[in-house]
Amino acid sequence: MSTLTLGNSRIIGKSQPVYIVAEIGLCHNGDLNIARGLIKSSVEAGVDAVKFQKRDVANLAIHKLLNAPDNRYPLFGSTYRQIREHIEFDLDAISELKDYAKTLGVDFFASVFDIKSASQMAELAIPALKLASHSLSDIPLIEHIAELGIPVLLSTGMAYLEEIDQTAKIFNQADLPFGLFHCVSIYPHKADKANLKVIRLLEERYGVPVGYSCHEFEDTSSLLAVAAGAVSIERHVTFDRNATGFDHKFALDIPALEKFVNDIRITECTMGDGEKTVSEEEWTTREKYHRSVVSKHAIQKGETITREMLITKNPGTGIHASKIDRVVGRIAAIDIPEDTLMSYDMLSE
Repeated sequence: MSTLTLGNSRIIGKSQPVYIVAEIGLCHNGDLNIARGLIKSSVEAGVDAVKFQKRDVANLAIHKLLNAPDNRYPLFGSTYRQIREHIEFDLDAISELKDYAKTLGVDFFASVFDIKSASQMAELAIPALKLASHSLSDIPLIEHIAELGIPVLLSTGMAYLEEIDQTAKIFNQADLPFGLFHCVSIYPHKADKANLKVIRLLEERYGVPVGYSCHEFEDTSSLLAVAAGAVSIERHVTFDRNATGFDHKFALDIPALEKFVNDIRITECTMGDGEKTVSEEEWTTREKYHRSVVSKHAIQKGETITREMLITKNPGTGIHASKIDRVVGRIAAIDIPEDTLMSYDMLSE
């Protein structure tokens, strides 16, 4: 599996710390102060990146849908267009948030949903673009992003492999670095829908870094995703899960985010490096409980040692039990008392 470099330094891939993305998304409700607060709190919680969303609302959907009555969030507006316009930041606001994130030392990028928004994010020189699952089949958008040359993180929810193949082919032909997120496009989803074995499937099929973008209530599948090989994790964050607006109900509040980041770090530590060896700490236990070659009875100097003269016992500080045949056939160089840990200096050829 290859790695993905964002900007000039941050590497996503195996042997790297899990790249944790706080998806602020729409949980700012169109309020810059809330957005800044979520960036600051997310950084303090220990994330590696914060992510927002950018849309060209006027061309988001057909006019009939945009202008249809929508009573979900009366404080935002009475039509889908009004709601979307209320929570959509303009380019100046996004630029301000990007600069603010930079002062706090955290990566900043955005999901883009159309060609105009992708071009605007390119103008801001953000280190990566994110594509939501439903954009995976938007070939005009995919082709435009391939031309921009900015690394892409792409969610793969509600997609068939053939659709991912098509997008991957376009990016590969353009020599565009990209990574994938395994994703389940159910908001929220239960653990039994996570299907985490797909992470390995995507790694093997596309040879790119694969993360997990999740929309669960709990943290179970996210932590298991790390164990399954996910090299990046994306979670929505909010100040209040009961707030009015999109995405709050399955987002993490800040205390939960802090715990989540800590649990991710613990999980990746428990996975280790995959090399099977004996740790320094294990040697204490090994020497205590492994068995060594021991004289079963007294052996006189000059005797040829046979297997019948030997037994294996704790501790494991003598000749290891697995080496017993190296003792058999040797000559006792000294008198060896009964029940003695054997050592090579007691033996001659």
